[in-house]
Amino acid sequence: MTASSPVHYEIVIVGAGFSGLGTTIALKEAGFDDVLVVDDADGPGGTWQWNTYPGVAVDIPSFSYQFSFAQRSTWSRSYAPGSELRDYATQIVEDYSLGGHLQFNTRVQSASFDGDDRTWRIETSRGPITCSWLIHAGGPLSQPKLPDIEGIDTFAGHTMHTSRWDHDVDLTGRRVGVIGTGATAVQVIPEIAPLTSALTVFQRTPIWCLPKPDFPIGRPARAALSSIPGVGRLTRLASQTFVEATFPVLAHFHGWIPATSLLETAARQYVRTQVNDPEVRRKLTPSYALGCKRPSFHNSYLSTFNRDDVTLETDSIECITPTGVRTASGAEHDLDVLILATGFKVTDRDALPTYALTSPDGSDLASHWEDTRFHSYQGVSTSGFPNFFTIFGPYGYNGASFFTLVENSAAHVVRVLDEARRRDATVAEVTSDAQDHYMDSILARGHLQVFTDPTCSSANSYYFTKQGDVPFRAATTIESAWQSRRFPLAHYAFMS
Repeated sequence: MTASSPVHYEIVIVGAGFSGLGTTIALKEAGFDDVLVVDDADGPGGTWQWNTYPGVAVDIPSFSYQFSFAQRSTWSRSYAPGSELRDYATQIVEDYSLGGHLQFNTRVQSASFDGDDRTWRIETSRGPITCSWLIHAGGPLSQPKLPDIEGIDTFAGHTMHTSRWDHDVDLTGRRVGVIGTGATAVQVIPEIAPLTSALTVFQRTPIWCLPKPDFPIGRPARAALSSIPGVGRLTRLASQTFVEATFPVLAHFHGWIPATSLLETAARQYVRTQVNDPEVRRKLTPSYALGCKRPSFHNSYLSTFNRDDVTLETDSIECITPTGVRTASGAEHDLDVLILATGFKVTDRDALPTYALTSPDGSDLASHWEDTRFHSYQGVSTSGFPNFFTIFGPYGYNGASFFTLVENSAAHVVRVLDEARRRDATVAEVTSDAQDHYMDSILARGHLQVFTDPTCSSANSYYFTKQGDVPFRAATTIESAWQSRRFPLAHYAFMS
């Protein structure tokens, strides 16, 4: 590639995680072969390529955390470890011959649509490229979010974010601090506690933690899944039902279903059975409603705080010093290693997308969403930004299996591109009326969601944007799947 003659592709996909892989498969099956997938990692898998911290695993059953068209019968556990998800991504690349479409170690820096020649002009770390259709397939758990704490750059020991784990750092016998108690910390803390000489966990907001039905899948069970007709299908159906019940239904139809309060009561009881010290137990029990913040499932997180060498610190952090962490009360915590379990940029301005994306009239997508609040059509298209699609856009994800979202969004994109090809159209853009109607229908259900609970204001949840919105798709998975494949094509304007 050269600046004067960039290589042109029909379709460019940004992101080689499961979003990008699944979308590429859908496009290839529909006859779109001129597809380039770029990613700044050095291999496929997205979140599972980057996140290699101790204890990393899926937080929904393995039987749901996979493509419906590529179901795996060799998972070692009901909740697969991260290494198996990386293997699954590699398997997908091989089984569907995607290797020729993938370009790694390539970070997109900007993209702008040229309205005159109807082309996306993309600047990357490896030079410019152009395309007719641009698909952003970057996931929400890929860009680490660093805490805004005074002195964070002054710590003299080892500092690492969980999503960029440094395996050369030996934690054995070290004084370790973990900032954050979200879903990642829930997995990391029980794994590293037995190694350290002292572990201090700095908690701003406690997380609801429920027991995890995690168990090994032995060889006979794996054989049954792969060889006995109907077993795999029934297992997936049970898994999908469990996932649907534990988030989409409870979160989006909270106003109709009283089960949330029953589940919260069970979660409180679980804390009581797991934590010995009443004061520690109190600190680990959230004061916000279950569902305001992403809950977690783990069988040893809470009990880890029974260890004499594990300290739960709930006093706010004043600053980080060269030797450790100082809290607001003046307490000094001397550390050798500081682990940042502070999550990811999800609704941040520079997270969706991670690069400047400019429409034909010069509007920047991040600024557009920041000025007018998040909006989209089924999480896939945004009026004013032609020939551009997002797999994980605002108001597209309903909280079920991420793979279901990928398949739904990919089906939506393929349907639009199929129609554009049929019409010999070079431009496709969702109409503002269709987008407004979709947003009105989704927001009209907001009063039923758990996110309207007043206690959510204390949850410090990444679900909420700075305007207080929660850009989830308030719908069941079946409804989302149907709409993604049956929306009126008249909702798009096509131009030749």
